[in-house]
Amino acid sequence: MANTIISVKELVKNYGDFNAVKGISFEVYENEIFGLLGPNGAGKSTTLEIIETLRKKTSGAVTVAGYDLDRNPDKIKSLIGVQLQASSYYPGLNLLQLIDLFAGLYNEEVDGMELLRSVNLEEKAKAKFKELSGGQKQRFSVATTLINKPRVVFLDEPTTGLDPQARRNLWELIKEINARGTTIIITTHYMDEAEYLCNRIAIIDSGNIVALDTPDNLVDHLVASGFERPREVKKANLEDVFIHLTGKSLREQ
Repeated sequence: MANTIISVKELVKNYGDFNAVKGISFEVYENEIFGLLGPNGAGKSTTLEIIETLRKKTSGAVTVAGYDLDRNPDKIKSLIGVQLQASSYYPGLNLLQLIDLFAGLYNEEVDGMELLRSVNLEEKAKAKFKELSGGQKQRFSVATTLINKPRVVFLDEPTTGLDPQARRNLWELIKEINARGTTIIITTHYMDEAEYLCNRIAIIDSGNIVALDTPDNLVDHLVASGFERPREVKKANLEDVFIHLTGKSLREQ
């Protein structure tokens, strides 16, 4: 049986009279990619920010790698990496210098070129962040989450705004990071992304978890209920055409 690395029990978050998270419970297993999905305002970002120690909970219990959120927040911070939807970096520093800066803040020794190589950015080592393409910026943001060698990485809508090729490149990077033994928690509004990446997903709506299972099981349960989509006769879509014509290898975006 898989080991639990994150445990959330009866988590509640209120903002005055508004109940944003309504007593949800779930577990994340070690070395899985876990998706937390839901419409805007459903409570998913609030839930993750609480686990990430960025926001106070109203009630409930959260543990990460056995450490209690209330008693050991600093220990939890040392075990996780967080990539937010938007990131800002010192504009005068190149990528290698930024990595050195973050490594100093974490008190970690990091081979900057090796880290950039792991996200296919070694050729951009002397470039400023603002000089990168959208896909390159996202890969660098993901790289910064790995500096402290985290056991858990949180990715908040990492492919929003990317073109289809850059999205798929980032998918493969996420798979590679997971294959190295890192647990990944991801939010996304792209269902194809969740279906491709996630071992399990929780769907949250209006502060409640309305489903939690593997993507395949959730689809099978829907089909078993009698649901049927209109038949699709085409074996490819426009995104497949785009990828086929522009190539799948990493290149300048």
